[in-house]
Amino acid sequence: MFLGIPGQIVKITDIKRQMALVDVSGVQREVSLECVVDDYHPLDQCVGHWVLVHVGFAMSLINEEEAEATLKVLRELGEVQAELAAMRESASSPPSNAPSTQVPELVGQT
Repeated sequence: MFLGIPGQIVKITDIKRQMALVDVSGVQREVSLECVVDDYHPLDQCVGHWVLVHVGFAMSLINEEEAEATLKVLRELGEVQAELAAMRESASSPPSNAPSTQVPELVGQT
C-alpha cells in the first residue's frame, strides 16, 4: 500500500543531492526531490510546489487543491482512528457499576 502525505516545498537544502525542506502540516522534514525533478520541473523552480511525500521521497507533484483535499481526508481519518481507539479502550474495561467477575481466593485450601 502506498500512502503519500502532501507537503509544500519550503527550500532547497542540497542542490547536488536534490534535497529539500518540505512542510507537512507544520512539520518540516528534509526529503529527496529526485523523483519529481526533470527538464519540465527543474530543482530551482520547486520551492512553493506541493508534493506527495512517502518514506523520505517526494513521489509526485500535485496541485494545492489536491493537497488540501488529501489533508482534509487524512485529518478526518485521524479523528475516526482516535474515536475507534477510545471505543476499544472503553470496551476493554468493564463499566464502573458492573459487578465483579473475579473469583474470590479460597484461603487455607490445598
